[in-house]
Amino acid sequence: MWNGVMTAFGQSPGHVMKQSAQFLLVMLLVWMLLFFAFFTYFSDSQVNQPHKPVSISALDLQQSISDSKHSSRDIKEFSKTRVLRFAERRGSFQSRQVFRAPVKLDDWLYFRNKGIRKRKIRTNTDNSWSLIQGLWNEQVSSNMLSQRLRQAMKDNVRRNKHKVLYKGQRNTRRGKEELLCQLKQQAQIKILDGSEQPFTRLGFQKLVPTQPLEKVYRTCAVVMSAGSILNSSLGQEIDSHDGVLRFNSAPCTGYEKDVGNKTTIRIMNSQILANPVHKFNNSSNYKNMTLVAWDPAPYKFDLQKWYQNPDFELFKPYITHRKNFPEQPFYILHPSFIWNLWDFVQSNTKEDIQPNPPSSGFIGIAVMMNLCEQVDVYEYIPSIRRTDRCHYHEPVIESACTFGAYHPLLYEKLLTKRMSTASENDLRIKGKVTLTGFSEITCPT
Repeated sequence: MWNGVMTAFGQSPGHVMKQSAQFLLVMLLVWMLLFFAFFTYFSDSQVNQPHKPVSISALDLQQSISDSKHSSRDIKEFSKTRVLRFAERRGSFQSRQVFRAPVKLDDWLYFRNKGIRKRKIRTNTDNSWSLIQGLWNEQVSSNMLSQRLRQAMKDNVRRNKHKVLYKGQRNTRRGKEELLCQLKQQAQIKILDGSEQPFTRLGFQKLVPTQPLEKVYRTCAVVMSAGSILNSSLGQEIDSHDGVLRFNSAPCTGYEKDVGNKTTIRIMNSQILANPVHKFNNSSNYKNMTLVAWDPAPYKFDLQKWYQNPDFELFKPYITHRKNFPEQPFYILHPSFIWNLWDFVQSNTKEDIQPNPPSSGFIGIAVMMNLCEQVDVYEYIPSIRRTDRCHYHEPVIESACTFGAYHPLLYEKLLTKRMSTASENDLRIKGKVTLTGFSEITCPT
């Protein structure tokens, strides 16, 4: 009977049996492939890599805070715990290490505001090596940046948070001597001395140090916090300088071989004073040295508006610290000094740079050129140890820390290279540029 039915449908019993066997074989192969895929996925997620720093890009950080309903100021101050929870969800590490967010998150706000939700970890995806070679050869432009950073720059120009309106001339052909003389003229150091309102009314003249912030050193080292200073063995050379400048919360302990352990001046953005995580009033990072703080005011530096609405709370912590430690020299940079530096960069750049204050690095360089006869700057322009690791004391990976999204870093570094007298060997091997202090620069009258 069965043979009859199969014959009626035009198929023999043997043919049907063969098709059934083929179907079962295909199903078996599919199940095996699915099992292998799941096994690989869960096995890889448990791999422990304790000796590699966790790579958390701007896009990954954005994912961890994208659902927050807080303001940009709150986002910049999000806690270490938030980052820890995110990293645990990623399965990126097995230890209980708590990661600190970078001191500055401004370079990453663009990616957060765009609502990008890409989950892939980014490591060294931008054209870093070509850009660094371009800096060495003084031939770079924004066209060499990744599309991601170019878009961030365009967004910052369009947003113009600080209401910048540049009306000066632009000249991209100035030589080394002309650049140094222009910078000397525009970047004479100015501090908040309490002589202007509303600070006169608030009694700041009684708070600021009586001794001026002026030239006191022959040779100085400016030590950037860049990750590329790791494994440099530059610590002894750095400490041989009369004055050593460090930034924000960058520590020496545990990194002495590479960064040294001498600190005479520390420049801090206002986040260091405002965010309790940095322990400004307690940490040894801020003891037994001269302190200099800054905060970006509007481009026209309306001091009343600035006092009422600083980028981060600056004035209350400053007042408290001056009252508690009156013997420690502690200054606030005047906003005009900050924006004069920005004008210097834009006046020597054909492209429209980000209308945001210069980086702490460039501000620190200008401060030390006021105070020192010679300034050696380490790892501002990266050496052959180049890395997209933001800071030597933190594991965050992001190329914006080197080339800038919020700050006009690319252009600052290009001008610094053009003013440098360091050898090519110092630049490439040590990441060192050498600048002449203002007191040693003779300019035509």
